Amino acid sequence: MSDETSAPAVRDFVRAARERFLTDLSDWLRIASISADPQQAGEVERSAQWLAEKLHLAGFPTVEVWPTDGRPAVYAHWPSEDPEAPTVLVYGHHDVQPVDPLELWESAPFEPLLRDTPYGQELVGRGAIDDKGQVWFHTLGLAAHLATTGRSTPAVHLKLLVEGEEESGSPHFAQLLRDRADELRCDVVVVSDTGVYGRDTISVCTGMRGLIECQLDITGPAGDLHSGSFGGAVPNPATVLARLVAALHDADGRVTLPGFYDKVVPLGDRERELLAALPFDERRWLADAQSTATYGEAGFTTLERIWARPTAEVNGIWGGYTGPGGKTIVPAHAHAKLSFRLAAAMDPADVAGQFEQWLADRRADGTLPAGIEAVATFEKQGVRPCLTPLDHPALQAVTRAMGRAFETEVRYTREGGSGPEADLAEILAVPVVFLGVGLPDDRIHAPNEKADVEFLLRGAEAVAYLWSDLASWRPPRAPR
Repeated sequence: MSDETSAPAVRDFVRAARERFLTDLSDWLRIASISADPQQAGEVERSAQWLAEKLHLAGFPTVEVWPTDGRPAVYAHWPSEDPEAPTVLVYGHHDVQPVDPLELWESAPFEPLLRDTPYGQELVGRGAIDDKGQVWFHTLGLAAHLATTGRSTPAVHLKLLVEGEEESGSPHFAQLLRDRADELRCDVVVVSDTGVYGRDTISVCTGMRGLIECQLDITGPAGDLHSGSFGGAVPNPATVLARLVAALHDADGRVTLPGFYDKVVPLGDRERELLAALPFDERRWLADAQSTATYGEAGFTTLERIWARPTAEVNGIWGGYTGPGGKTIVPAHAHAKLSFRLAAAMDPADVAGQFEQWLADRRADGTLPAGIEAVATFEKQGVRPCLTPLDHPALQAVTRAMGRAFETEVRYTREGGSGPEADLAEILAVPVVFLGVGLPDDRIHAPNEKADVEFLLRGAEAVAYLWSDLASWRPPRAPR
C-alpha cells in the first residue's frame, strides 16, 4: 500500500471544503431528474449538463454527455502521468426516484434541507444519497487526493460514467457499454451506489444478486362460466394457478425449477463466518419487515438467504371476480407476477428456460391439466448477479481506504437487490467493487430521503486514499 496520502492532511482538506461541497450538491439536488417521468426528461438532461460542467471545472480534461435512446449519461476521463497505473472506472447515476407520495415529505423534495440530528447534520432531499451525494463526494475525494499528494493528475487513470436511467431499470445501459467499450476500457469498476451495514458497523459490499421477472397467464374456458352449471366439471384457471404457485417451492423452501441451483456459487466457510459476526438483530429486522417470523430455504441464516441464495417470489396474483359481494363463476383466466433473485454465477436466461421446463413437467404430472393453457412471458432479459472474491486486490484496497476514512475495522456484506453492476462486469470484462456510505435509515426511494453529511465526507476521504492505494496495483492486463 502506498503511504503518500496523509490521513490528517486529507481530513483537513475535506473539512475545509465542506461548505462548498454541500452548496454544490444542494444545487444539483434542486434538479428534478426523475428518469421514470417523461415530463421530467428536460430535467434529466439539465442534470447531465450540470454535472458535465462541474467535472470540467474540477479538472477533468475530457468530459462528454453521452446520449442514449433514453436519458443521457455523463462520461469523464483524467489520465494519470504514470503510464503503468491501472485504469479505474467510477460508476454512479444522476437520475432519481419519483417523490410520491408527496404529502409524506416533511420538506420540499427538491429544496434540499440541512438539519441537525443527534449524530450531526443530514441533508434531506431526493437524490441526497441515491445517488447524487455519492457521485459528488468523488469530486471532493479527488481534489483531496491531488492537493495532499502534490499531484497534477490522479495516481490512477480515472474515468467516470454517471448514467441517467438507473432508477428506470437501466434499459439502455448495456447497449451504451457495448457502443462505448473502447472509451470505457478499464481494469476495475468502483460503484458508489450502496451503503454500510450500520452507523457503528462500517462495511463494504462484495456482491449483488441478479433478477429476472415473469408474468404467468393461465387461461381456460373462452369466458367466465356459471359455477353452478359448470363448476367441478371443467378446469378452473384460478385453482390451477394456485396449485402452480404452491408447487414453486418444496417443503424445505427450495425452488423446484429443474437445475435452478446448479450454478450457484456456495458461500465459503470464511464468508459465512464473516456474515455470522455481523451484529444482526433478527427481532429488529422482523419489525422493519412488519412480520412475525422468518421463512426460507432450510439450512441458511436470514442474512445468507437475502444476500447469497436464489429465490422465487410471487409478487402479485389475480383472476376472476374480486369486487364486493359474490359472483359465482369459474373464471376464464388467472394471472401471477413472479420474480427470481439470482445468486452468484446464475444466468437469467437459464432461469427462463428452467421455468418453461418446469411448466412442461407440471403438464406431465397433472398440475397443469388438459383444457388449460399456461403462458410465461419474460419481458426483459433480466439482470445478472455479480460477486467479487474477498481476496481480490481492488476489494482489499477499498477495504483499506474505508478503514482509514472511518478509523475502524471494515466488515463485508452483500446486497439482496439488483442493479447494472453485472453488465459492467460482463461487458467490460473486469471486476466490480463497491464504495458506498449510505445508512440503513437514509430512506432511499422513500419520502424524506437523506444523507448523513459526516458519512458523505468520510466517503470523500476514502476516495482520496483509494487512488493512492490502487496506484501500486498491477492487474494482469491493463488496457488504456
